[in-house]
Amino acid sequence: MSRRYFEFVGEDADRGIASSAKFWEVEVVGSQMTVRFGKIGTNGQTTVKDLGSAEAAEVEANKLISSKTKKGYVEKTG
Repeated sequence: MSRRYFEFVGEDADRGIASSAKFWEVEVVGSQMTVRFGKIGTNGQTTVKDLGSAEAAEVEANKLISSKTKKGYVEKTG
């Protein structure tokens, strides 16, 4: 899986915030999944998780992508 980058701009009803501009990014390399997130324009925070196998890492990344897109995140390319 290549690096995939998503942005959310708008009202964040879950957190009660009228206007929000944040990003979320995921990358899988082997069994490791790296997630980076934060406010647009910052470096954000990074977490790395070893899921034991490449297949498990891909499944987990796809699950998180699905969750983020349901919340209104839009994938950005380029």
